Amino acid sequence: MKKLQFDSAIYDTIRKNIKKYRKMMSSVPSQRGLAELLQLEGLDIDKNAVQRMESGQRFVTDIELRVIARVLGVSYSDLLDK
Repeated sequence: MKKLQFDSAIYDTIRKNIKKYRKMMSSVPSQRGLAELLQLEGLDIDKNAVQRMESGQRFVTDIELRVIARVLGVSYSDLLDK
């Protein structure tokens, strides 16, 4: 089985953008608050998962990224753009 390779620069951009757009929200939710909003959208994510995403310690799937973008009120590509 071939091991998948990934570009760490992309994940660094994603983690920075999640944090940036979370802080730009009108109510500025905490990491716990963002986790609760994501849970309302059907993602099984807790505050610790959000913290690990923002610190680059956790991989973010494409499905999670789409829900995160929707909750943050940005496009999918906004989370991928530098």
